[in-house]
Amino acid sequence: MTMAVNDGTGKKKSRIICVVNPNSANKATGKDWPEIKEKIESVLGEVDSKITGAPGDATDITRMALENGYDEIVAVGGDGTNNEVINGFFRDDNTQINPNAVFNFISRGTGGDLRKTFGLGKELMDYIDILAREESWPVDVGRITMDNQNGERMVRYFINIASFGIGGLVDEKVNSSSKALGGKLSFLLATIRSIVEYENRQVTISLDGKKPFSRTINNVAIANGQFFGGGMWIAPGARMDDGKFDVVILGDLTRLDVLKRANRVYKGTHLELDKVESFRAARIEAFSDERVLLDVDGEQPGKLPSTFECLPGAIRMKISQPK
Repeated sequence: MTMAVNDGTGKKKSRIICVVNPNSANKATGKDWPEIKEKIESVLGEVDSKITGAPGDATDITRMALENGYDEIVAVGGDGTNNEVINGFFRDDNTQINPNAVFNFISRGTGGDLRKTFGLGKELMDYIDILAREESWPVDVGRITMDNQNGERMVRYFINIASFGIGGLVDEKVNSSSKALGGKLSFLLATIRSIVEYENRQVTISLDGKKPFSRTINNVAIANGQFFGGGMWIAPGARMDDGKFDVVILGDLTRLDVLKRANRVYKGTHLELDKVESFRAARIEAFSDERVLLDVDGEQPGKLPSTFECLPGAIRMKISQPK
């Protein structure tokens, strides 16, 4: 299978396809896409694109594109679109379609958490400049084996952060809202509503096969990237290229604790607080006798019991995380 074409200079030119979520940015991406595509092509030349129409489309489009010789996939949307595209790099049997393929993104979403780990803002040309680069770098990807809402075992990949606890409830509320108020405020309002409803859960956790321990938790973040929840700096030390997750446990916090400490989480100064613990591990197993929902890159696909595995250098990107 041909993975690239010759551009006439002796160099191989990547076959690029943009996977576009028209509903991202509160449905502005669909309206803006012709202009965005024109700006991309003014720098890169002609690129192909596919528009998603339903949940799961981005995964199917990515798989089909990689099977048909595209070797660079650009997710145009939010963190959920990034997640679907990353899942498309893997077959149903958990093998990679093309280990040398490159993942890129143009951030158009509500939360924009992945871009923050790379120090990126919202300026379109910054993303296009990255697409124009030739060199790429390996980054880690997370794989979760979990129960879906019907209790069936399934596998899901993530590029940024997975969590369990109150985060799963927040996702449900954010994704069922219009998001018209923007990312940070939409997440903040959903978080406040969830705080009122949520009761802390008892979970058992094992890190890298070591002796399991039990905690009463508000939320546990399995962090490849640093930000989640529309700008919360949950794991300031996390790196996407070190083969480990940062595991941040927000323990038995009261509702008042959560409200008083929320600003510390946004600033990334929460790790020294009581009832907060942090670890580093490549494999995490978590169980509970209670219903504990997952948050996976801002989506809510399942619940505990779950196993989280770090796949070192599994995906290539044209941007590396600042040191």
